[in-house]
Amino acid sequence: MYLSTIDRPAKDAARSRRPRRPPAGISANVLALGAVSLLTDVSSEMVTAVLPLYFVLALDMSPAAYGVMDGLYTGATALLRLVGGYLADRTRRRKRVAGVGYAISALAKPALLVAGGSMPALGAVIVADRAGKGLRSAPRDALITLSTPEPMLGRAFGVHRAMDSAGAFAGPLVALGLLAVVGAASPAAFDALFITSFCIACMGLLTLALFTRDRRAETSPAEPVTARAALGLLGSVRVRRLVYAAALLGLATIGDGFVYLVLMDRQGFSAGWFPLCAVGTNLVYLTLAAPFGALADRWGRKRMLLCGYTALCVGYLLLFGPLSATWTTVLVLGCLGMFYAAADGVLMALAGPVLPASLRTTGLALVQTAQALAYLVSSVAFGLAWVNYGPATATRVAAGAVLAAIAVTAVLLPEPAPEEALA
Repeated sequence: MYLSTIDRPAKDAARSRRPRRPPAGISANVLALGAVSLLTDVSSEMVTAVLPLYFVLALDMSPAAYGVMDGLYTGATALLRLVGGYLADRTRRRKRVAGVGYAISALAKPALLVAGGSMPALGAVIVADRAGKGLRSAPRDALITLSTPEPMLGRAFGVHRAMDSAGAFAGPLVALGLLAVVGAASPAAFDALFITSFCIACMGLLTLALFTRDRRAETSPAEPVTARAALGLLGSVRVRRLVYAAALLGLATIGDGFVYLVLMDRQGFSAGWFPLCAVGTNLVYLTLAAPFGALADRWGRKRMLLCGYTALCVGYLLLFGPLSATWTTVLVLGCLGMFYAAADGVLMALAGPVLPASLRTTGLALVQTAQALAYLVSSVAFGLAWVNYGPATATRVAAGAVLAAIAVTAVLLPEPAPEEALA
């Protein structure tokens, strides 16, 4: 049965001594985490896709007030990322901390039924939902980095973000289909939507419990994780530069809701089409996330990150450009999707190798928190600029801010060489 190996050329032995390339596939853990994110995003986007329209049209909020709400929606629970990251590293139970975050977000869906039309109650439910996201994001991303060889981090995050954005793409469509079946005018329509959203979120939680692993054996620290050690991360020049870059890039980014509201105002499409703006963005995102992640591993993650923000700048400039309404909408949504595909997971892949394994979750949470808090400031500032100077001026200033952030980030972050293992 071994005759086929007898006359194998000697050069095969030499080949066997060469360093092996990382496996071409993505680990089962990353795929399971992607499935969890897909189901969770279907659940959450069913509810959140129409929030900007609801706040501005139904509740008659001014752009400045919406800017505050949008910033709080993303940034108010940013500090919980640090709490979740530290607890995950301290206990070395990243999966459990992430599970608590997913569970909180799931429970927020039926809580919307209880909140009714009370604005304080609705605000509390939204904060609870974002608190869950804040707790789970860093532990989830840390599990991805600990389940993937370093040369393949861009590809792994690209695959995960593609699955995540597939859920964000499907969520609004599921909501529109459900409302069409039940009847949007029916009082039970949104009750059915919230209950369906909760059931899908529970499916994601069950997937996390059954199909993901914690990688605890690979992450046991030589010394206990302490608050002093976590704070000591900022003693590293490379970590500080990452945090500064994340904050600067977050400060130059305005919310997608603002972009969609500008498009609706400029192009004159009806409010019923508004949720499909997010669908278009996420379609581009899920299509490009995996190939952009793989390209980042070969070409350089920093370069891919800067290209993503360049696409964002172009999208802002197109909002008040000379193109027709249809082309403006298509190209702006395409630029947003390219931005997320080139920047979101790539930033985490860029940060992962810089951080020690024992504090990986805390470090990623630190980067995410800096970006989220900067985004809070950006949303408030853009809303005020819209009210005082008009959307055209505010958008052009935002484009200039992105260009400045790209220039500073190019200097701030060192240029990593493309990974030799995949060359």
